[in-house]
Amino acid sequence: MSDFVQSLHEVFERLGRIQTRRMFGGHGVWHEGRMIALVAKDALYLKSDTGSAGHFDRLDLPPFTYVRQGKEMPMSYRLAPADLFEDREEAARWGRLAYEAALRSGQPPKQPKPKTVAKKSAAKKTPAKKASVKTKKASSR
Repeated sequence: MSDFVQSLHEVFERLGRIQTRRMFGGHGVWHEGRMIALVAKDALYLKSDTGSAGHFDRLDLPPFTYVRQGKEMPMSYRLAPADLFEDREEAARWGRLAYEAALRSGQPPKQPKPKTVAKKSAAKKTPAKKASVKTKKASSR
């Protein structure tokens, strides 16, 4: 995980707990089970919709786009304002706007899957059950 993605926990500390997870060559950012942002090439894009577009438009913040079959495809995430990284209250305000847009999207909440940490030591193996050994009864003579 990049230092930039790691720093987002501190940036959004006044919003509340966030979770990050690698996805699509970047990272997703979740708050209370909703994806509120994505990170691509160390740039933060916040969830937006028609209810929050005016805030982004006033600052001329472009949408995240990707190329599909030679066409640019815009997504519902817009570049975050630079001052968000310097002011925790501003970050919380923009984070709430993104969270509200995520709520309005109608997508059900999801919790990102927890990361699995690979252990260097061998994984514990559960002992196999011993096969029952049939013994022949001694015949009486």
